[in-house]
Amino acid sequence: MDRGSERDTAPERGAGDTAAGRIPLAVVVVDHAGLVSHWSSGARRLFGVRRDDAVGRLAADLLPVSGALPEDLHGDRMPDAYEEYDGLGPDLESSLGGHTAYATAGRARLFPHGHERTPDGERLDVLWWAYPLVGPGPFRLLVLAADATRLRDERGYDDETAERISPGFARHTELPASEELERRLPEILPNMGPGLSGRIVAQILELGYPVLEFSQFDRVPVTPYWGVPRRRGRTRAEAVVPQGRAAAAPVPAGTEQDLEYAAVRERLEFLNEVSSGIGSSLDLGETIREVTSAAVPRFADFAGTHLRAAVLAGEGFPDGPPDASTVMFRVWVEHNDEPGRWDDTVPVGEAFAFPEHTPFFKCMSTGEPVLIPRVTEELGNRISGEFEKRDLRPLITGRSLLIVPLKARNVVLGFMVLMRRPDRPAFDDMDRTTGAELAARAGLVLDNARMYTYQENVADTLQDSMLPQVNPRMAGCDIATRYLPGTRLGRIGGDWFDTIKLPGSRTALVVGDVMGHGLNSAAMMGQLRTAVQTMAAMETPPVQLLRNLDDLARRLGDNYLATCLYAVYDPIGGELTLANAGHIPPVLVRAEDGGSELIELPTGAPIGVGGVPFEAIRVKVAPGDRLVLCTDGLVEVRGSDIGEGLAALCESAAHPAASMDDACDTIIRALNTGGGRKDDVALLLARLNGIPDEHVARWWLDADPREVARARRLVRERLLQWGLPQAVETAELLASEVVTNAVRHAESGRIGLRVVRTDALLFEVTDDEPALPALLSAGPYDESGRGLRVVSRLAREWGASVDGHRKTVWFEQAITG
Repeated sequence: MDRGSERDTAPERGAGDTAAGRIPLAVVVVDHAGLVSHWSSGARRLFGVRRDDAVGRLAADLLPVSGALPEDLHGDRMPDAYEEYDGLGPDLESSLGGHTAYATAGRARLFPHGHERTPDGERLDVLWWAYPLVGPGPFRLLVLAADATRLRDERGYDDETAERISPGFARHTELPASEELERRLPEILPNMGPGLSGRIVAQILELGYPVLEFSQFDRVPVTPYWGVPRRRGRTRAEAVVPQGRAAAAPVPAGTEQDLEYAAVRERLEFLNEVSSGIGSSLDLGETIREVTSAAVPRFADFAGTHLRAAVLAGEGFPDGPPDASTVMFRVWVEHNDEPGRWDDTVPVGEAFAFPEHTPFFKCMSTGEPVLIPRVTEELGNRISGEFEKRDLRPLITGRSLLIVPLKARNVVLGFMVLMRRPDRPAFDDMDRTTGAELAARAGLVLDNARMYTYQENVADTLQDSMLPQVNPRMAGCDIATRYLPGTRLGRIGGDWFDTIKLPGSRTALVVGDVMGHGLNSAAMMGQLRTAVQTMAAMETPPVQLLRNLDDLARRLGDNYLATCLYAVYDPIGGELTLANAGHIPPVLVRAEDGGSELIELPTGAPIGVGGVPFEAIRVKVAPGDRLVLCTDGLVEVRGSDIGEGLAALCESAAHPAASMDDACDTIIRALNTGGGRKDDVALLLARLNGIPDEHVARWWLDADPREVARARRLVRERLLQWGLPQAVETAELLASEVVTNAVRHAESGRIGLRVVRTDALLFEVTDDEPALPALLSAGPYDESGRGLRVVSRLAREWGASVDGHRKTVWFEQAITG
């Protein structure tokens, strides 16, 4: 870019071309604060300021502009051509201040700083171009400048010839080799890595090398992309000539076609860059920000994205086209005005239905772009008048407005509002096509993110519906659970846990893991969980329960495999009964010394394998001991031994915690630190509190009707002893009904009566009649059949179970007062 570092004057094109040549360029880079960050040797020669004196100073101080129209070096007005020149955009001073978001060009008179070729008081006649450097990092401006007086002083051109000078790009054959150019480019623009340098070189080799090229016959664009302000009524070739007067010589044939081809190519490059920059994430919010930011500043100065409520909520595909009742959410706004300027006018997050008589409604209802080249004051008043809460006139009046629909599968998801400031060229038909293509690509990306969000919501709902609502307080134990969905796409897994209330104040603790992921695994998990609940309620012993579960899995299909750990806690006896089907062992934390250990129990084969026996073990536990059950997703990470995970589980489980929830969180934090976990995780933690002996009362009754009165007396005395007089009357009535049934239907032997006090009162009556009782419909004159109906009406819960040749009828009574 800075040819001046090699020689003062570039070689001529050829021997016969005396009217063509090059002069060197000064290269200056200005940061977002208007400070010089790079000052080339060509800039030192042109402006007379050394690099060390320039870097870090305000660019506007180094390049002060003298006025709107330049004078010649002798103090006289320039020819009429400059009278006609009305500028190609903001002046150099505003460009240096960072007030432009697009390429600009012009001619200015500058006060030099000790320039060796100008007497005191004289000013430089400079041609300049300013290019925003678009890319990651803070805003930077590339300023190129050339000495216009050299055309007269060194080349001998008169004013008429000088008027035909046009900036352009050197042809490929005049460029150094790409390797040499790539090596030299970081010397001109520092802080540039090899990757970025290589990409820029590839573009230079295609588009040309920027130098100031003057010729009587050729005219080529100065700007790297569309959007440079140009005067109305002139051809594209004439619009880029900084001198401003139309050339006397006609534009050669083919130039206009080349310019149109370049414009189309520039737009395609822009769309390709946008396509590669959006959709990097399936997160809907991040995608919205990427889509909106892609348009600013290269294509527009303002961009606002609005989406339908169903899209934003991640729901199903919106039904039908939008209408006047359709609520749109303004989900993101991007602009290059001062930060916060439009926060009150167009706040992000606002939801409303757009009025019918507005261009916004026309776009979303027709699904077609709406172009308003320039919003007049009258039109701005009319549009703003349709909105009651917002005065849009300061935002839209005088601007060019383009509204493009965001569609997917021919359904409007929302729309994007694009605007350009008054000092920038208005949107035209080609811009409308570009904007529509931008919106089409954005719509597909947004729809992908919407579908992903929708599927995630469905997966989460399905998973949540299949996981139990665990009661944190069971009889004699406290429970805490955690479930972490997998990081795999879809998030649905087959891990589950459950707690099941059993007769005798016992609790079944279950954790299982269906092999695989997705809907099939989740469906199988639901089936197995339901089967476990049913068999547990029937007091199926752990070994038999796993055997029945194995048979069920093989009946459901050959590919149904799962692991399961089933434990029954008896808080009265202080005992755990456990059976395992291929699952990782549980951890028991002893309250006495705080030590933790893996419970050694037969592993067994996974559910669905068949032909392998299951075994159960019994473990004595003390009040305050903690039992930890989890799935392998918590302790197994790819690349690590599962033994390390189990050791970490034991260590973290033994860590003191203020509550059960805190204990769960401690385990999760300790074992869920790495990024290698993809499987879902189920964690169940139970503190085994036990039930004190003084809260349990047992009696044996004879199968004699006279024992019913004795049962009432025993119950009354014990409840009074426990300080529960308010529960006596109901308890006597219910115990009398259940004992009467046992006396009436028992064949022989004794009848057991047990009362257990926990958060409620549990009454159990056991006899040797294995037939389960049933509710009967008693008529008005029937003498029997009403006992269980009374129990069903007054008790909080009731049930019956069979164990061998004996049955137990139980009911719970709430403790009030």
